[in-house]
Amino acid sequence: MYIYKTTLLVLWLFGMVLATSCTDYLDKAPLAEINPDDAYKNFRNFQGFTEELYGCIPVVTANASHNSWDWGEDVQWVPNDTRSFSYCVDQGDYWKWVGVGDNYGWLRTGGKPASGDPKDGKGALWGLSWYGIRKANIGLANLDKLTQATTEERNLIEGQLYFFRGWFHFMLMQFWGGLPYVDEVLPSDEVLKRARLTYRETADKASEDFRKAAALLPLDWDETTVGKQTVGKNNIRINKIMALAYLGKNELWAGSPLMSGDVNAQTTAYNAESCQRAADAFAEVLDLCDKTKRYELADFANYTDIFYTYQQNGKIPGLKEAIFYENLADASGSRYRWNQVNDYVSKTLIQSGVKHYPTANYVDYYGTKSGYPITDPESGWSKEYPWKDRDPRFYTDIRYDGVKMAVNTDGSFKEDQQYASLYTNGLYRTTGGMEGIRSGYMMCKFMHPMTNEKDGTKGVNAVLTFMRLADVYLMYAEAALMGYGSPSGKGKVNGADYKLSALDAINVIRNRAGVAEVPTKFHTQTDLLNELRRERAVELAFEGHRFTDLRRWLLLDKAPYNVKLSVEFDRANDIPSQDLYKDPKNGRVVNWRYEVMKERNLSQKHYWLPFRREDVNMYKEFKQNPGW
Repeated sequence: MYIYKTTLLVLWLFGMVLATSCTDYLDKAPLAEINPDDAYKNFRNFQGFTEELYGCIPVVTANASHNSWDWGEDVQWVPNDTRSFSYCVDQGDYWKWVGVGDNYGWLRTGGKPASGDPKDGKGALWGLSWYGIRKANIGLANLDKLTQATTEERNLIEGQLYFFRGWFHFMLMQFWGGLPYVDEVLPSDEVLKRARLTYRETADKASEDFRKAAALLPLDWDETTVGKQTVGKNNIRINKIMALAYLGKNELWAGSPLMSGDVNAQTTAYNAESCQRAADAFAEVLDLCDKTKRYELADFANYTDIFYTYQQNGKIPGLKEAIFYENLADASGSRYRWNQVNDYVSKTLIQSGVKHYPTANYVDYYGTKSGYPITDPESGWSKEYPWKDRDPRFYTDIRYDGVKMAVNTDGSFKEDQQYASLYTNGLYRTTGGMEGIRSGYMMCKFMHPMTNEKDGTKGVNAVLTFMRLADVYLMYAEAALMGYGSPSGKGKVNGADYKLSALDAINVIRNRAGVAEVPTKFHTQTDLLNELRRERAVELAFEGHRFTDLRRWLLLDKAPYNVKLSVEFDRANDIPSQDLYKDPKNGRVVNWRYEVMKERNLSQKHYWLPFRREDVNMYKEFKQNPGW
């Protein structure tokens, strides 16, 4: 009996304690037991806080089923599909960047960095950039709470925060121009009054953040004490080379005609001082890569592995040439990336997809193997044999008439299905009505060349790089040429000339591709600038750079950059189709001519995107871009 009564007493007391504890718990605010400083007290916690910034990097190639990122004169989408931002740019309707209706733009507002679903807005540059900027500022404001950390650990955290603050501002300003540079945690109880800065003023602040980041970050996280715990998994983590490369890009953009001058005055002058700073930053990047091999140009034999992998279990492309990737959310298995491949292929090969293709005028930027543009009489190019002796990158990036497009495993493809029938009124151009390949070319930079419904489409993994080493060489060449005033201009590393001149850097990229070096006749500043711009068009084709390049060079609304052309031709009757298919490079054509698919009616206001009306109406100091 004693034991029984004692047990009842204990159970009653325990119940009273439990009830009291529950009452006390319910009386407390959520998370009241968590010290807010715990997120910053040691490296592991603070790095966990910082990781979300990587989630704010936009997804480009997988933010929807069909994705556009080429908004220059480089590609044409089917004219009956109005959803892509490329179509909106063609119409001059930049307002659609906000993501109205069924639009597929990745610049849009909103975004949830913690979400794993691209449909939740992981591609939203505008929304996630401002989120990331605030988060970086919160981190910097709480650095003093990082008390349980080594100097290395503190530098890694601080360097990432400075980099991302500069990077998100840079990504925004290249589309919208000068911004309020938010470099502190804005109080929630104060009315915003921050005026827009000029592009130069905004760029100066971004450069300051990139410089701080470069001074704090390592070349390779694998070589740090912290990074050794995750060796082999640190490739996308922000490092010194990334910070220096974006410092150079930020300065080159700020020194370019659009950003350095007055768009209304239509100046074509570069700012030499800004270009010199850019050249010096890029020279340091290239010098570090020379010495450490942290990043290297891929061999041309492996060129396609920069852009996609095929049946490699979701391996991320890029090799050691990719410096900074888009957000890699679902990078090895997103159905959106598989769907994107369908868009590049004729409807006679894959019925699904929203078709788009390279314009004929853009394909004409691919010169001859001899190093000349096809418009130069010394190139040897002819309209009779248009595919002969072209730049080797033409054959990796472009599919043209007569090229084999299917293994034809089960033998069911007809001849003009198995081989690209891209002549005027050919099967590829007429199948699908308005969704036929109107331009006369197909693009295969991000797809296996034999992609079709019979041979299979799965296994292609295409990822976009925001920056790769070849781009750095070409940006260095432009900055050295315009900053130091000559093809022999060189950036400085620790006060001494870097080994490569502007001309040398262009030739490095041409040599890699097996193209002859820049001919002597183009060795003046003006002529080399034109060749450099053509080189950028070819090497970086369809990687999302063209729209900004045309804008910063003040060429977007100028002829011939405001038109999209198709090429019309017939196959020569004296060449049997079997001979053509054996060697399509030597295919002979007749009646070569161009037709206009689209002429853009763009004006000066189209050099910048408009800000949302609700943003510019918040306070008078936040001005709208001209014309909007």
